[in-house]
Amino acid sequence: MKHRNNHFAVGYWSLIRRGRPAPDQSDVDPKALKRLLPFVFLLDARHSTFVYRLAGTTLCERYGGELRGRDFLTQWDRDSRSRLPGLMKEALAESTPLWLSSVGTTEDRNMVEIETVLMPMTFNADARERFLGVAQVMSDVAPLLGRSINFERLVASGLVREGEWTVTEASPPPVMAAPMRPLRRSRTARGAHLKLVVSQAQPVPTDELGFNGNDALATLLEQCEADRSRRFIS
Repeated sequence: MKHRNNHFAVGYWSLIRRGRPAPDQSDVDPKALKRLLPFVFLLDARHSTFVYRLAGTTLCERYGGELRGRDFLTQWDRDSRSRLPGLMKEALAESTPLWLSSVGTTEDRNMVEIETVLMPMTFNADARERFLGVAQVMSDVAPLLGRSINFERLVASGLVREGEWTVTEASPPPVMAAPMRPLRRSRTARGAHLKLVVSQAQPVPTDELGFNGNDALATLLEQCEADRSRRFIS
């Protein structure tokens, strides 16, 4: 992982699971992730499908509209769609966050580098059937001004464990239509610098993220918790 917000998110995920294989969605405090909320999403991962339940406003803008109810795999190219289900099922089975490095392409062939982490979660059950995700653009966002991401291509992936990780390369991205900062291509790697220490991982300042304190995701997360509470009462 390269983006410090993703380091922070995985560290927070590890903290709130409290020794369990994975935390429950009700353990997530939107206030703890408030600076990340525009880039946070929830996926329902039951029945071998991966559907957006919620997504931050910035992500919805970058992918061209409301993501809730949309299949996560539809935004990816054919090769990536064939790879991702196996990777995501492995992350759920091992209760380990999944790291994805990808290239997003607009309709007019502008490109951005994206880093995504998917963290397994439970929802009012023992089974891990959801992902808490964070997606960050790593390169200049100027190519997305007035445009949305038309499709995404997987470049590399890895399971993120405390103290070490393994990276798997995918096929190379398509030829770029315009110059951009080259992607770092990683071989299988192990690094102590990836050890998760929550106190050392800080999100970027609010003004860098353009966070809106009234972001809809915070309200929707609270509504999910309220729905869960009503389910227990009934």
